[in-house]
Amino acid sequence: MFTFIGKLILLFGLVIVAMRCMGKTVLAQLTPPDLAAIVFVVTLSVSPIKANGIGQTIAGIITIVFMYLLFSKLSLFRRLNRLLIGHPSILIKHGKISKKDLRKTRFSLVELLSTIRAAGYPNIRDIDYVILEPNGELSILPNQSVVNLTPRHLNIETDYQGLPIAMVVEGKIQHKNLKLIQKDEKWLQEEFLTQGFHEINNIFYAAVTDKDHSLIVDTGTDN
Repeated sequence: MFTFIGKLILLFGLVIVAMRCMGKTVLAQLTPPDLAAIVFVVTLSVSPIKANGIGQTIAGIITIVFMYLLFSKLSLFRRLNRLLIGHPSILIKHGKISKKDLRKTRFSLVELLSTIRAAGYPNIRDIDYVILEPNGELSILPNQSVVNLTPRHLNIETDYQGLPIAMVVEGKIQHKNLKLIQKDEKWLQEEFLTQGFHEINNIFYAAVTDKDHSLIVDTGTDN
């Protein structure tokens, strides 16, 4: 049993080290080589492990959960966070591409340009920063000159429109959400009747805004 648990701990740690060595781009791009590498690493890491009986299976599950929680706790410490998770990398700064950081992170220029074009910024001069986050995501921070104007920029005060809370999903009442707005099923049925809906089963989706309890109804059809 102890040998089995020892194998689990060793291989779990090795997989994490292997993923860190492959870099953040393996999660960001997931190209065919990236996917193949992940599949092979995972397959090879679990192939030496064979649980004999329900006892080892349960022990193995508990061990993996414990290791996951342990690494999650360790990543809360700043120094260990950089080691286990990594740190952000600036790929573009004030419209200038960092060739050094691209090579360091093994993020291709073609993929970078494709991603920022998909985000609506074909001209890199319009971008202040592009940051490759530790989880492989790209954070794109555009220049203020190309940011869409908002009421805040114009010093215009806006009213809170309210958050739509689902009341009916595919003909079923969401009782937990009704409690959130301190209403009951009877109130909801009366609201439906005022809008001409007599059968809740015919309602595909309905929501109520938390501001004024106005009802939004969609039958799921074009009518």
